[in-house]
Amino acid sequence: MSIWFVLLSIVFIVGCVGLVGAILLQKKRSAGGMGSIAGMGNISDTYSGKNKSRTQEGKLELITKLGAVVLGVVAVILCLI
Repeated sequence: MSIWFVLLSIVFIVGCVGLVGAILLQKKRSAGGMGSIAGMGNISDTYSGKNKSRTQEGKLELITKLGAVVLGVVAVILCLI
């Protein structure tokens, strides 16, 4: 086994645990329910929707997205080694 395989495996495992933690820290989202049927499900036009990236919830979503991409890339590299 090469040293790169071991290092990437450790990064992958730590990244998986970190991604699970970031997902579990996020608030539960409702599916929309009757609000989405009545046209009230879109919150992107509200003040809180526009400034969501500055909140802790927005940062957790960004970390989740970036972590998923990084883990996907590391998984492909591990398969190629």
